[in-house]
Amino acid sequence: MAERFIQSVERAADILELFLISKPELSVKEISEQLGLSKSTVHGLIKTLEHRGYLQQNPDDLKYSLGLKLFELGSFIGNQLDIVKIAQPIIKDTVEKLKETVHLVIRQQDELIYVEKLEGPHTLRIYSHVGKTAPIHCTGVGKAILAYQDEKEVDRILSSTKLESFTEFTVTDINEIKKQLDFTREHGYSMDDEEIEIGLKCIAAPIFDHAGNAIASISCASPKMRLTEDRLPVVIEGIKEAAFEISRCLGYKDVSHSKK
Repeated sequence: MAERFIQSVERAADILELFLISKPELSVKEISEQLGLSKSTVHGLIKTLEHRGYLQQNPDDLKYSLGLKLFELGSFIGNQLDIVKIAQPIIKDTVEKLKETVHLVIRQQDELIYVEKLEGPHTLRIYSHVGKTAPIHCTGVGKAILAYQDEKEVDRILSSTKLESFTEFTVTDINEIKKQLDFTREHGYSMDDEEIEIGLKCIAAPIFDHAGNAIASISCASPKMRLTEDRLPVVIEGIKEAAFEISRCLGYKDVSHSKK
């Protein structure tokens, strides 16, 4: 079966790519002539791309250039690939030490995305997979990142997020969530105790970039019955050490957050 492509999307992509092989600034007329499209068609596409931030117009000569939205996307992809590449050997070592499944999650605006997952030797059927989003309010990985945002940002995220209940243990009260965030800041790790899935317990720790921003987190997911009183401190320390090592590789210098 032949692939079906949307013409308007292809034309929009052609316009963006034209700036890569032509001049940094182009007028509607120049774009129209180079792509063989009518001015009215080009004008409509350009205005849409400008509205979404992919193009910007110079008020002096009315020509267009690539917008900041493309820079944001490029930066995000670059950071994501860098973190995954840096974290992979550390995650592998952590799985070998803890014998449990380890996740790497990054923050993209108000969403959390699983970008790496390495299974432990034990069979563990859980909802997570690379590319899936995670709720920020009731997962260890979410609370590990949220704890290190400023107070206004925490309030904004919690007030604008649907605090969905996944199990009878899911915490949806904002004041209780904030208490958990205080615990994370004090101890350097967060916990999801059957909040997202019955029988599943996760220990997570934040990952900081060179500027000290919590941009990602790493977690160990395990059946609750395996995280005994003797085993739990070992897992907590292992995850904190892994998070610190990834942060260090990203240029993070201040160890006060993750080495408590």
